[in-house]
Amino acid sequence: MSMDVDVIRKDFPIFETPANGKPLTYLDSASSSQKPRQVIDRIVRFYETENANVHRGAYQLSEMATAAYEGAREACGRWIGSPSRNIIFTRGTTESINAVRFTWANQNVGAGDEVLVTEMEHHSNLIPWQLLTQEKGATLRHLPIDDEGLLRMDLLGEYITERTKLVALPLMSNVLGTINPVAEVAAAAHAAGAKVVVDAAQAAPHIKVDVAELDCDFLAYSSHKMCGPTGAGVLYGRIELLEEMPPFMGGGEMIREVWADRATWNEVPFKFEAGTMNIAQAVGMGAAVEYLEALGEDAIRDHEVRLTKYAMGRLEETGAIIYGPKDVSKRGGVVSFNLDDVHPHDLSTIVDQHGVCIRAGHHCAQPLMRRLGVPATARASFYVYNDERDVDVLIDAMAEAKGWFA
Repeated sequence: MSMDVDVIRKDFPIFETPANGKPLTYLDSASSSQKPRQVIDRIVRFYETENANVHRGAYQLSEMATAAYEGAREACGRWIGSPSRNIIFTRGTTESINAVRFTWANQNVGAGDEVLVTEMEHHSNLIPWQLLTQEKGATLRHLPIDDEGLLRMDLLGEYITERTKLVALPLMSNVLGTINPVAEVAAAAHAAGAKVVVDAAQAAPHIKVDVAELDCDFLAYSSHKMCGPTGAGVLYGRIELLEEMPPFMGGGEMIREVWADRATWNEVPFKFEAGTMNIAQAVGMGAAVEYLEALGEDAIRDHEVRLTKYAMGRLEETGAIIYGPKDVSKRGGVVSFNLDDVHPHDLSTIVDQHGVCIRAGHHCAQPLMRRLGVPATARASFYVYNDERDVDVLIDAMAEAKGWFA
């Protein structure tokens, strides 16, 4: 499948704005994607014509706002193959994972138990489990990766034991681009009686995600990495787990009935959405899903596989060291690399003068950096508005950086 990037870029008004006097070459979508006019206009339209609190007003404007909000929930569920009832709105992946920590995990992980993560975790899927295991007297274990950045699946039987209560892993690494065999991990975890939390922050914008195929118990993803606004995200959970879990926060809307000394809880998902939520952001997230659906998940994936292969080839020509799987079918549109003796921060600063935006640093994955034996990497990440011309601009800018530090 092919995508007309020239047409798609016209949907994104930010590309009309120069960067350091040059056309903007945005290669940092793994951090946060740009927003199409369709999403921006939908948020504006909500504030201009539908703005009211949801679920609470017996008047038309509130009913319109509720319909928009719940329509977004349906879209966000559809994007990962889930009924809308299983979809809880949050501020993003980090809050979603912490919601699991403070509810299901707090009730079910105790002293002597084990939580398994991987060596490639983003801090958002590591710190919550560090804190939980420290508080509970449990053990946190890390499934290793091999030198190519793939999970050591041959060691899975050693790392998932009868003491394992929870396995948390990314569907796609934000550094290596590795797409992990989550369904295989989930099968082993469930055989041991453990639950599975999937960090899909990087995967959901780029590859087809189906919670039934993954067989996960919880899954989290964010709006701002998939053409939507900041401050919106999703926590998916199996309905039986969500029903038995305590609420994450207390307040308005998440209650059914309240007395002076006790309360009962609203039904799922409203039990987990206390107070006034980020309504306009949720509506914008729904619009982002609809935008991506119109492009097509298969077309997005095919486009990024082709572009990633091209970028890896061009980077190898420069002598860059590339991290992650060599087989592009096993990775997403993220390429982390280092260039000779040029520090990633210096490289990012120099290519910025050419209007090129790349990420430089540890990418919120410091344990992984130590595993790779580097303090930091540069990272180029791609999306629907990028093509080979963007890669060429990056390569030309890198040539100047090599000249500076020769």
